[in-house]
Amino acid sequence: MNLIHILQSQAQIHPTQPAIIDTYRQQRRVTTFAELEHQSAQMAALLHHSGLRPGDSVLVFLPMSAELYIVLGAIFRLGLIAMFLDPGQGRAHIEACCALHPPQAFIAGSKAHLLRLVSPALRRISRKFVVGLPVPGATSWQQAASLSPQSDVFAADDATPALLTFTSGSTGQPKAALRTHGFLLAQHRVLADSLQLSAGQIDLSTMPIVALANMASGVTSLIPKADLRYPGLIDPAPVIAQMQSERVDSTVASPALLTRLADYGLSQQIHLPGLKKIFTGGAPVFPNLLDRLRQLAPNADVVAVYGSTEAEPMAKISVDAISLDDRHAMQTGCGLLAGLPVEAIQLRILPDRWGKPIGPYTRADFAADCCAPGEFGEIVVSGDHVLTRYLHGQGDIETKFHVGNTIWHRTGDAGYLDAHGRVWLLGRCAARIDDEYGQLYPFSVECAVSSEPDIQRGAVVAHQKRRTLLIECTQPVNAARLAELKQTLHWAAIEDIRIVKNLPLDKRHNAKIDYPALQRQLID
Repeated sequence: MNLIHILQSQAQIHPTQPAIIDTYRQQRRVTTFAELEHQSAQMAALLHHSGLRPGDSVLVFLPMSAELYIVLGAIFRLGLIAMFLDPGQGRAHIEACCALHPPQAFIAGSKAHLLRLVSPALRRISRKFVVGLPVPGATSWQQAASLSPQSDVFAADDATPALLTFTSGSTGQPKAALRTHGFLLAQHRVLADSLQLSAGQIDLSTMPIVALANMASGVTSLIPKADLRYPGLIDPAPVIAQMQSERVDSTVASPALLTRLADYGLSQQIHLPGLKKIFTGGAPVFPNLLDRLRQLAPNADVVAVYGSTEAEPMAKISVDAISLDDRHAMQTGCGLLAGLPVEAIQLRILPDRWGKPIGPYTRADFAADCCAPGEFGEIVVSGDHVLTRYLHGQGDIETKFHVGNTIWHRTGDAGYLDAHGRVWLLGRCAARIDDEYGQLYPFSVECAVSSEPDIQRGAVVAHQKRRTLLIECTQPVNAARLAELKQTLHWAAIEDIRIVKNLPLDKRHNAKIDYPALQRQLID
């Protein structure tokens, strides 16, 4: 089944309902489900007339907007593959991704076409389309408005490729994650269930895959007035104003973006009583943020979601389900509570052998190797919405293994299951410290210090063979306070505490500690 059929059904059921509300030339713009369907069919005609055929790949550089989903609808309709990479990673990343899978077309905004000046890979793409002001060598997407809509829909099956994304490649060459129509449909079903999507609600949408699930569920996606490339730096005032004026029911956003909204809203004594659901994930979600979001939106169900590029979602937990004992456990080195696995996934813990291939297993051998509740190890998952392979198999040896005929994914995350079957996170397996004091996962310390009111964030490294905690502070901290903190963290055997102005964060979410960058910073 082609994913476009679900989007078409929403246009038939809710033709005049807004599918997307965004900002165009500083003005509020509404695109209905019927308009989205019609314009995507016209865009499909333009792409088809250019010579693109099923299986061809189209590299897309567009921000979250109506244009992005019009283009995606056209690509799915024709059986093409939508290809996304992060141009912010630099020219080398663009070249590496395009070498791994050369695209047959390029669709981008006017400014993004300037990257052709520095990227040979982009210049080699034969068909180029521009959204916005005209640029030399590119066909304006506005030509689609004069064409008859493409009525035919490619007969996709579950194995038909639909979407190609790339990892950052921060630890080596980027890997390409290929999602089929069957995978996206399975992911839509899991997201619709986990996020409780229902037709007619209005969602502040900050994540492209969630907005796609919204449209497939008849949910209106409100795209915020913000640069979503830098969620931790957004101006929260216009976003809060949008949420109030549009009477938003729900939102799914990164912790960094929601932190900005909570900081602003609470400082201005603004509350959002109409907000019914807040889901946050993509980076660590500590209880203090969940508490502050509950203050901002007192009537909302505030939920932390654990997932990854290869398996979204894996587990979730509501702030109301976190007990005082759970909070104490998180403050004393037990890691971060991520909640129960979602029903559609199989999740197990294997002994931490990160960096070494594992399997294949028989079912009996796998069951015997899985860790008992409370035992630390690597989180592994399987399910219909779990990516079973990377393009060309690059990365499969490191991250996939077989149990009988079933392919399982290695997340690279350390954690354990408690007696209630809930997942607790300990950070990345690769960050584990093994020294004379024993084994320490630095994230357990990050989680513990997140509850300290005068600490913005912390990170632990083994620097010059000493367990060193680096902290960003929200206010001046004296020697007595550092001694007190060291005593509080006695279980982690911290030998040194340093105050730093800024800890390096990941570029995508602005929320996860970038440990390789931190190590380089310490060396410099």
